[in-house]
Amino acid sequence: MVFKKGHLINWKEQKILMLPEKLIFLPHTQSLLIADPHFGKAAHFRKSGVPIPENVHTGDYLQLQRILDELKPKEVFFLGDLFHSDWNTAWNDLEVFLEFFPKTIFHLIKGNHDILPALIYRSELWNVHESSYQLGKLLLTHEPQELIPENTLNICGHIHPGVSLRGKGRQSLSLPCFFLSGNILIMPAFGRFTGLAKMKGKEGDVAYVTVDKKVIPVDFRK
Repeated sequence: MVFKKGHLINWKEQKILMLPEKLIFLPHTQSLLIADPHFGKAAHFRKSGVPIPENVHTGDYLQLQRILDELKPKEVFFLGDLFHSDWNTAWNDLEVFLEFFPKTIFHLIKGNHDILPALIYRSELWNVHESSYQLGKLLLTHEPQELIPENTLNICGHIHPGVSLRGKGRQSLSLPCFFLSGNILIMPAFGRFTGLAKMKGKEGDVAYVTVDKKVIPVDFRK
């Protein structure tokens, strides 16, 4: 089961399961959170003359399909940058994929790359939120917020967080992570065709690194 591979934290009695697939599952609402998939990015680059094959997204779709089939979430929240900028035919592939899950409600909280015309989002598939969505004690957004209500955790994306781990032989490896700082939890980018922003943690921050099908906490106090 996926649950055995994830890392469960409690935030003010709110169970948050971080999965090695760079997703979050919320058991109490049966909700799945996904940040920064950037579907269609390969086609976007090809339009600009950069020869990126479309199958770069295939692994993301297969992984998402497996998680949806296993967890059967009632709702899925994309925390922005669902699709990379301008419309291209890869959008059709995304909507065809979602049609295989008719019992799931899909939400999009818009990010800076979600610039498609409003008419593109078919009403029977999408619940679109311009900037945020309050889910109990969780404030779901694309970018980290400066003003967060008391006793609320802001879960967001946008940053594409990562950390560098060093081995005994001075070798260094950069890995994606969930990054918890105070009442902000930044999710790693789900899309494989994305970069990493190296996070500089301060005392009290925790990076939950995704590696070897596990989620491993790295405490910056050590």
